[in-house]
Amino acid sequence: MMKKDDFMREAIAISIDNVKNGGGPFGAVIVKDNEIIARGANRVTASNDPTAHAEVSAIREAAKKLGTFNLSGCEIYTSCEPCPMCLGAIYWSRLDKIYYANNKVDAKNIGFDDSFIYDELELKPSERHLPSESLLRTEAIKAFEMWDKKADKIEY
Repeated sequence: MMKKDDFMREAIAISIDNVKNGGGPFGAVIVKDNEIIARGANRVTASNDPTAHAEVSAIREAAKKLGTFNLSGCEIYTSCEPCPMCLGAIYWSRLDKIYYANNKVDAKNIGFDDSFIYDELELKPSERHLPSESLLRTEAIKAFEMWDKKADKIEY
């Protein structure tokens, strides 16, 4: 039977292999019932997709394999503490637990500094570096009102 360290070593191996093959230094695996059901490597530059982080890639594969967006009952092992986007994806997919090896300071030390995003989240939208402006809320709220009243919606 595999142990936590075995799963983490697999995530680390994916990250090392990915660097050797031109990708970023990040890897992840998702485990259910003591079995790896999905693997992910950082493919941002290889796919020109800024969301193709290892954790997101693994979540996509696990959801497809299990046929559900709800990954409760699963855990993720990732070679580095998740960035804000990946952390959000992990929460939205309802994974039970996160295990990580390198931390966000280790990532910052090699040029992957996400602290500015955490700092931005604390600011009012009008004070953020990326300008944002609300438009047509009274028109857009109709979809929310419809959703709220929808009897047969699938909650997520």
